[in-house]
Amino acid sequence: MPRLAHFRAKRDASPLGLDTTPILHVDMDAFFVSVELLDRPELRGKPVVVGGQPNRRGVVSAASYEARRYGIHSAMPLRTAGKLCPHAIFLEGRHDLYAEWSDRVATILSRFSPVVEMASIDEAYLDLSGTSRLHGPPLAAAHALLKEIGAKTGLPCSAGLARTRLVAKVASDQAKPRGLVWVPAGAETKFLSPLSVRRIPGIGRVTEAALASMGIETVGQLAEERLQEVFGRWGTALYRKAHGEDSYEFVIDAEPKSISHSHTFGSDTNHRPTLESMLSNLCQKGAKRLRDAGLDTGTATLRIRYSGFQTVTRAHTLPEPTHLDPVLLATLRRLFEKHWDRRPVRLIGIEFGTLTHGANQIGLFDPEARQKLERLARATDQLRDRFGFAAIQLGGSLGAAKDH
Repeated sequence: MPRLAHFRAKRDASPLGLDTTPILHVDMDAFFVSVELLDRPELRGKPVVVGGQPNRRGVVSAASYEARRYGIHSAMPLRTAGKLCPHAIFLEGRHDLYAEWSDRVATILSRFSPVVEMASIDEAYLDLSGTSRLHGPPLAAAHALLKEIGAKTGLPCSAGLARTRLVAKVASDQAKPRGLVWVPAGAETKFLSPLSVRRIPGIGRVTEAALASMGIETVGQLAEERLQEVFGRWGTALYRKAHGEDSYEFVIDAEPKSISHSHTFGSDTNHRPTLESMLSNLCQKGAKRLRDAGLDTGTATLRIRYSGFQTVTRAHTLPEPTHLDPVLLATLRRLFEKHWDRRPVRLIGIEFGTLTHGANQIGLFDPEARQKLERLARATDQLRDRFGFAAIQLGGSLGAAKDH
């Protein structure tokens, strides 16, 4: 995985139209479903829903375009989706697999720009300024990038190219599926004007209803109104958004403050082997991320959520920072043994905090034993990078995959 960037808000927003940085927003089309179709091509053209079975609690993670025709969309309760389209094919999510494909896409993106922000597992922003000598003008580079993603992964995607992050995101949404929309600098207001105000990121149902009560339904109408007296500072932000402006900048090589993983069970369970195997699985995921980032953790945290949503969170400071699975898993198991009260569990999660760069301390092991553990970790990581995370599991987590 390449080191990536992220965005942060600038303290002082630039005047309208000042920045001319070409920003590309790449959005994978129905990503989870598309990944599943690579394994099950016979499902192409059928309504497919990823997230779980329609008779279980939970929400839709992704829906194929065929399923969307029945009104199914992400975050909809699975039971509702089942009623809208009883003949849809419902699949359990395989998030480790989706993460692997996301990493492959990120690697391709990093070859087109040194500045990439993975905004989520299936979307990214690229700063294309200064890349023309390698990849041609931004529009040509964007077209080449989409072709390469399709050729090397078989996954469909769409993209938007614009002067600002906000317009690039709206443009990629307008391009779906499998399209590319370019909004030239200076054309932002014209492009946005006919769209519904809901197309603007940050405007939800409540704000949409408030604007509708004022007779504002399109972005063009919003661009004509200064709404600070109604919405305060948010009104000023709405006015800027309607003109396609945002106030974000890239921050390079940002490091995480913590690393966490959690799992919500399809049905609450107090089956100890299931809980312990999932705890091991989550620990291994977190430990690998530590090693990938060249970090050690000084604090391990366990989170247990029960049926009634009561959540217990307990942390332990380690004797020395580490990235080794056996040390972290032993700590998490002790926390689990001490704080689980045998009630059915809805969610279990882990978090590694107090992150530092490798300290190379040897207090917990003699040097020879530590070297063996380090070699084992490197070999395991190499196999996982090549064949997928699920290809290699510690014995204690072998049962975890059954609950996914």
